Amino acid sequence: MLALAVAALAGCRSERDGGTADAGAADGGPGAVSAGAADAGAPEAAPPLVGGPAGPRPPAPPAEPRCPPEMVRVARRFCVDRYEAVLLDRETGLEISAFYPPSRQAAASVERTWSKMRLQLGDAEARQMELPLLPGWQKQREFEPRAVSRKGVLPQGYTTGAQAELACRNAGKRLCTLEEWRTACRGERDEQFPYGPTYADGKCNVFREGHPAAVLHRDVTLGHSDPRLNLVRVAGAPLLRRTGETATCASAWEDDAASDMVGNLDEWIDDPEGTFVGGFYARATREGCMARVTSHDFAYFDYSTGVRCCADLRAPP
Repeated sequence: MLALAVAALAGCRSERDGGTADAGAADGGPGAVSAGAADAGAPEAAPPLVGGPAGPRPPAPPAEPRCPPEMVRVARRFCVDRYEAVLLDRETGLEISAFYPPSRQAAASVERTWSKMRLQLGDAEARQMELPLLPGWQKQREFEPRAVSRKGVLPQGYTTGAQAELACRNAGKRLCTLEEWRTACRGERDEQFPYGPTYADGKCNVFREGHPAAVLHRDVTLGHSDPRLNLVRVAGAPLLRRTGETATCASAWEDDAASDMVGNLDEWIDDPEGTFVGGFYARATREGCMARVTSHDFAYFDYSTGVRCCADLRAPP
């Protein structure tokens, strides 16, 4: 009996030991066969060196071509002025009067003509409205205009297509093609108006309630070189607005926008036969970005004809 008890105890101990050994093998404990032993001869990966040299970095993406700071990038293809232009003397930087043609001879002629004509047209109130000042230097020497896109100023009217082309060229830019101008005007959403697909009264400075020639001359067809026209107010408000003033008339591109591509002033484009686009403040049009006038040659000007430039994208520095 004693021998049987001893044998039973030995068997129990062996099962416990065997179970412990099996468990240890499963957990990688003593007696377990390691994966490294199973793959004997395979080299182990070396741990990274602390403070060692970093691996090669992926190349940075190439910088994209950009526009000058006063211009808006359009469709990643070209640049357009953010605002309708004012004109400066290319040589001195003096600002050219926005109310006269940007030419010594033409400006002096317009001033002489209207110093007399203003006393012959319109009612008594209109006749009392004096001409805006023409700076003396504009009458005394020849000069060339340079276009500058600037917010919060009255844009330059009275500009021929040829003068607009020269002003853009002197700024290192060019007139827009019709396709470029319309693309810029329609914005990223490619809509007929800067603000949406359909005409909305008052969103852009176009189709206004009054015409300046009717106010000053009692006839919308008369006297379109009168230097006073872009100073006319109706119901206390100016018909021509300052650049960027009509916040709802912005053609959006990326995180930027071009202002007043519809309304405010007509804008010459690159067409030697003579084309201006967009409509001016008193033009009775609801065509938005598709508005176009082709009835005047490139030498024509009046109070409503202005300047906006385009340019090619610039390679990054």
